[in-house]
Amino acid sequence: MMTNRLIKISKFLSKYLRHQPESLGIKLESGGWVNVQELLLACAKHQFPITLRELQEVVANNDKKRFSFDSTGTMIRANQGHSVEVDLQLEPVTPPNVLYHGTGHKSVESIMQTGIAKMLRHHVHLSANIATAKTVGARHGRPVVFAIDAASMYQAGYQFYCSDNGVWLVDNVPPEYLQII
Repeated sequence: MMTNRLIKISKFLSKYLRHQPESLGIKLESGGWVNVQELLLACAKHQFPITLRELQEVVANNDKKRFSFDSTGTMIRANQGHSVEVDLQLEPVTPPNVLYHGTGHKSVESIMQTGIAKMLRHHVHLSANIATAKTVGARHGRPVVFAIDAASMYQAGYQFYCSDNGVWLVDNVPPEYLQII
């Protein structure tokens, strides 16, 4: 279970590993990776010291698996959701037939007209199940879940990726592939 301290660390890491690495004085390497020791030093310099143990707990226990270590445990990255330019080195994969996207009810009309856009992120985030999509949608008000005809999109040439934490990614979802659940 994540304590309040670990939740604060997770939010701090999300901000700097996904959106503002330069503000913390770090540079994302290929794949979005950052040396763990450099990250810990940068955090301490910015009056937010994090221990290695706390960092390991956040990676292991974050319910959304936002972060991962490389195989050596010396590098860390955010798995997706970046607004800064980064190549996560994801390979295109065949998606399941149906994927899901959760949003707040206020966005439904616009989405039905124009589809789902990535906005300030690199990709549209999709879920493999309705429950996760509903949880995501609840962050934006009363949740609405869209079913995405991923099989038809894939046949039409859209490329899908699956991040290390199981979030499905695509550049956009046109309205003709959407259905409200």
